[in-house]
Amino acid sequence: MISFIIPTLNEEKTIENTLKSIGVFSGEKEIIISDGKSGDKTVEIAKKYTDKIVVHNGFGRQNIPQGRNDGAKIATGEYIVFVDADVTILDINNFIARGENYFKKDKKLVAITAGCIVFEDVATIFDKIIFKILALYFTFLNFIGLGAAGGEFQMIKREAFLKVGGFNEKLAASEDMDLFWRLAKIGRTKLPIGFNVYHTGRRAHKIGWPKLLWQWSSNTIKVFFFKKAPSEWKEIR
Repeated sequence: MISFIIPTLNEEKTIENTLKSIGVFSGEKEIIISDGKSGDKTVEIAKKYTDKIVVHNGFGRQNIPQGRNDGAKIATGEYIVFVDADVTILDINNFIARGENYFKKDKKLVAITAGCIVFEDVATIFDKIIFKILALYFTFLNFIGLGAAGGEFQMIKREAFLKVGGFNEKLAASEDMDLFWRLAKIGRTKLPIGFNVYHTGRRAHKIGWPKLLWQWSSNTIKVFFFKKAPSEWKEIR
């Protein structure tokens, strides 16, 4: 079974498209929404597609790794698939079948991630160029055994996710890279060429690519060397 986990916070604009693309998956599945106490209609919309909804009940703002881990705590699938709330997976049956096939062919493979394509109606030339470069960069890092992933899509063997202790909840950012670094120490990780999901590109469009690339790189460096992210992602909706 596949456990799809989607962390949410005020995602009423995008969550329905994401859930629709996942909902047509014909294999055995569960869809888990892990919500950080949204103030909009996110949870109300999600109830149309799943009854597995975990709402953060702690004090303060829930960060992304906490949200993902909370969803994983109730997941029962052999594979845990983390998907961002503004992501659409086209032809999901073939997409997941392709992912499962990688695991079947390589018994040491513990996790795969995907490249990102911004929806054509909003994509800029910079979106297309930079995400292609990032995909090649992540493919290379996984190939040499270091591990690398974006948060938009991650498919992980449940036993491997539990073995490394899930996401590091102390990290405000770059928790996705950190997880794949640790997974790469117990098995193989992979970003297959041409294995892509679609998303809004909203953060780059809001703050601009120069600032976003600086935040990504500085967060990654700080997490790699000091296990501390210097900045938390601000909510962009």
